[in-house]
This record gives sequence, C-alpha cells and structure tokens, in this order.
Amino acid sequence: MFNTKLTRRDFVQLAAGSTAALSLGALKLPEFEKMFAEALKEIPVIWLQGAGCNGCTISTLNVVSPTIQDLLLTSVVPGTHVSMQFHPTIMAAQGDLAMNTITDTAAKGPFVLVIEGSVPLKDGGIYAEVGEKDGEGITLLEHVLNLAPKALAVVAAGTCSAFGGITAAAPNPTGAKAVSEILKDHNITTPVVNLPGCPPHPDWVVGTLATVLMSGLDALDLDDMGRPKAYYGKLLHDQCPRRGHYEKGLFATKLSEPYCLFLVGCKGPVTYADCSDRLWNNKTRWCVEADSPCIGCAHPGFPDAVSPMFEAPPVINSTDKLAIGIAGTAVVLTAGVAAVELAKKAKRNAAKKG
Repeated sequence: MFNTKLTRRDFVQLAAGSTAALSLGALKLPEFEKMFAEALKEIPVIWLQGAGCNGCTISTLNVVSPTIQDLLLTSVVPGTHVSMQFHPTIMAAQGDLAMNTITDTAAKGPFVLVIEGSVPLKDGGIYAEVGEKDGEGITLLEHVLNLAPKALAVVAAGTCSAFGGITAAAPNPTGAKAVSEILKDHNITTPVVNLPGCPPHPDWVVGTLATVLMSGLDALDLDDMGRPKAYYGKLLHDQCPRRGHYEKGLFATKLSEPYCLFLVGCKGPVTYADCSDRLWNNKTRWCVEADSPCIGCAHPGFPDAVSPMFEAPPVINSTDKLAIGIAGTAVVLTAGVAAVELAKKAKRNAAKKG
C-alpha cells in the first residue's frame, strides 16, 4: 500500500537514531523554517502507543514531502529535528534507558504528549503496557495519568485515541476509552487535540504537531470535538466529486459503478475530513476515487455508529440535517424503484391474462 523506498541500510540508520524530524511541507507560513527551527529546539515530544495496531505511526512515517529518509535520517533544515524523546517504534534505546527518557523529559519542562491507541481500563489497565518498573508492567493508563497533567498538550493520534475506535468497539472486552474521556474522568484539564482517522493522514499528524510546537495551541482552530478545523472542518459529502451524481439521483448499486456511493454504504454525509483534497498514497488517490465508499473512519462513532460499512443504510439516526436529508432521499429512491418494478410486474401479469 505504501512505497517508502526504505532500504535495509536506511532502516538500520533510522533505528540507530533517537529523534524524528517532521514534515516542513505541512504548513506554508512566512519565515516558517526559521520559526520551526527555533521552536522545535525547545519542546520535546513523548509518543506512547496503547491499544491499537500501530497504524497511526506507520501512516505518519509515510509522509511524502519530504520523504521518510529526509524526515528520519537527515535534517531538512539544519537544527530542525523534532526532539522525539520517546517513541517505541523508532527509538534505539531499550529497557531502563528508554524508560528513564520519559521520566527525565517530563521533569525538565514543557513537552507534548502524543497518545496512539485507546486506553484500556479493565483489570487495572493491564491490556496496554509501556515498559516496566521493578519487574512489573507500567500500564498506559498510569503513564497518561502521570504525564498528561505535566504536558503542554495531549495529541490523540488516530480514532482509537481520539474517540475509542475499533479497540473500544462493542463488546469492548478491555474497557478501552478515548484519551479525552480518561482525562475528564480524572479532572485533568490539559488541552487535548483529537486527530481521528484509521489511520489519520500523515499531514494531519505532522501539521498539527508542527503548529503546536511552533506557535502553541492558540494557533490551532479546533471544533467542539477538539479537531483542527484545517483538516476536519468540511463534510466529505460536500467536497466529493460525485456530489453531482447525488444531486441528479444517480446512485451506484455496486462498487464498480461511477455514481454516488451512498446506497453501497458511503459515510461521507456524516464524516468530516479533507481526504478528497489532500489525497492518500503519495497524494494520488482517496477511497471514493478508488470506487470504495467512505467508511467513516474519522467519524467519532467509528466503527459501531457507521456499520455495516458496505450496505445501504437505514434511515440515519443523526442530528446531522444533511445526513437525514440524504437518508430520506435514499428511502424515496428505493421506494420509487420498487414502485416501478411493481408496476412493470402488474403490467406483465395483465398482458398474460389478456
């Protein structure tokens, strides 16, 4: 799915590094490079992974401009590496050396805490552990409760972290919750930036971190769910190139048809993201362009609230007026088709009797 052209030698070099650089191409601001360099020298990042699949990290590492090699192996601009103090997937340190990095970073001053994956609560949170102390595993829950109050901001990377996602889907055997829910339950007031997506687009993660590190949280325009409006401010349905087909009542009945995909499960009418503008896979395609309906992976209720994924939806139980309108259109359309078929059948039967 991804093409990073990362050789074995490059990977060894990557693993030997202790920091990760983030994309300078995510934002276009005056004197960006200078501001970015000055800011990133001051604020370190701690990235923890909880109940999830590590897909959010994989997506972030597949940024296109600059390439993964530029981001992790070289400085795009001298001195502009993000001070990624802890990240289980890309850091070289192990054991006590790695865990001490978390403690030391938190003690030195402001830092940004990135959480990937949801936070399990059942059985004391043992279903997601990061490191150990005195032979006992340290749960992600313990890390969050310890680090979040000290952080400048918490970035919830991916739908699992932002809203619970697949790992908190019914029947949720581990009692997993979104990061913001955990903080609210424990009266922790550190601001949370939610970056849903399964996985999130690399630009969403990179651009948000760059903004927070460079200009602070005030530079982010967040909606009432803590999502940056720059990435989640528009309804996918409004940006879809097949919107014209919807307006004309041209609906696909199978995935290969080039019409509006609502009747085969598209969740664009209830999902906010800029996929159609930003594109995926080296900025070449997005789901609908590949003849697949949007499955709503950035929707707060993913996956439960947007399932089944590839079936015509029933009347949508939603406060979204547009969604209700489209659901109504689908019902009318389906009823209309049924009526036509019944009329044809009646006409054939009458002809036979005549």
